[in-house]
Amino acid sequence: MNAAITGSGDTPAAAKEKLKESFRTVRNRRLEDGKPLVRPGRSWPIEFASQEQVNKHEALGEDFIRRVLDLDWAWISDESSLWDFHAESDNSRLNSKIMEVYGVDVSDIQSGRLAAIFERIVQSRTELGQSIGTLHRSAESL
Repeated sequence: MNAAITGSGDTPAAAKEKLKESFRTVRNRRLEDGKPLVRPGRSWPIEFASQEQVNKHEALGEDFIRRVLDLDWAWISDESSLWDFHAESDNSRLNSKIMEVYGVDVSDIQSGRLAAIFERIVQSRTELGQSIGTLHRSAESL
């Protein structure tokens, strides 16, 4: 979705500086993406982030939302992260839950991006499947 242009700080001057930074960030992103700047006082069109990466693992995403995030549903995109689903100072609680549910350590994924986490879970399942297949073939040859 569109980023809001906001600014907050301990003083009015600090808040204005944060507002300027926010405006520059949004302006630069829109220019880089070849999108026009929106005139103040006008409404902005709603733009949703891509879901291309997370949709590659749709069933996993639905399971993850229920079992890790403990939600009935959630709209997630390639930009969604664990940080979007809690107000804690770190992701350790959700990282532990992912380890408990999927047996995969994702604590090194600092961004907490769900797309990267899904890729790690799928990769670990693929590696596990290959290992099990190798063990099965070895057992058959005995």
